[in-house]
Amino acid sequence: MADIRIAIMGAAGRMGRELTRAVFHTAGCLVAGGTEAKGSGAVGKDLGELAGVGEIGVAVTDSPLELFAGIDAILDFTSPKASVEYAGLAAQARIVHVLGTTGLSAEDEEKIEAASRHAVIVKAGNMSLGVNLLMALTKQVAQALDADYDVEIVEMHHRHKVDAPSGTALMLGEAAAEGRGIDLSDHAVRSRDGQTGARKRGDVGFATLRGGNMVGEHKVVFAGDGERVELSHVATDRGIFARGAVKAAIWAQGKPPGIYSMMDVLGLAQRGS
Repeated sequence: MADIRIAIMGAAGRMGRELTRAVFHTAGCLVAGGTEAKGSGAVGKDLGELAGVGEIGVAVTDSPLELFAGIDAILDFTSPKASVEYAGLAAQARIVHVLGTTGLSAEDEEKIEAASRHAVIVKAGNMSLGVNLLMALTKQVAQALDADYDVEIVEMHHRHKVDAPSGTALMLGEAAAEGRGIDLSDHAVRSRDGQTGARKRGDVGFATLRGGNMVGEHKVVFAGDGERVELSHVATDRGIFARGAVKAAIWAQGKPPGIYSMMDVLGLAQRGS
């Protein structure tokens, strides 16, 4: 069986280099290309040298259209604008798009949904095994504990992260809301400042911390009268997300077009329930 040809979007960034290393070290996968924006100093450089694994004879390009014609999958942790463009190109090429970009708008989501009619898109705000297990547990606990237990989601990331709350925090909020049978958009409280009044029953609160080089830390708190239940996950190595993304690219080969999640990849999804 031929190796799966995988390209890295945003190959020169921290996550891009991590993705390149993950593909390089995964049996049955081949680093087949990578992109950077026009004018980037990384264009033309060898992906392996950028990632610290040595020269592999594959150069970074600023022309994704040409690249997409000869690959099986892309790994994309870039920006909303770029990811929407890549989704469209993946649909044209009928390839797998592993999408880890966060901060997508409702309009972005609609365009990605349209692209999924022809592309296999595995989309997740966090691709680590531990976080997806945390999501499943959050939903289960939310089902077991009624609205007398207030839900608060606390997250901390490195100083360079540009969106808040994190995509993972929002995924955990959705899991809690699903467990409670409510719409998160009607109950999410993303900030508190000044005279906010008492907390409303049934709300899902978010607290965002930024600083240092923290890879990612998430905690879901169920606070009741006299007791508190806490579920947490701490990421200390960015490689967990890259390895999850590669796992998703492998799993998605041969799947019908559509949008999938890491819960599907890990066999934890309850489709049609």
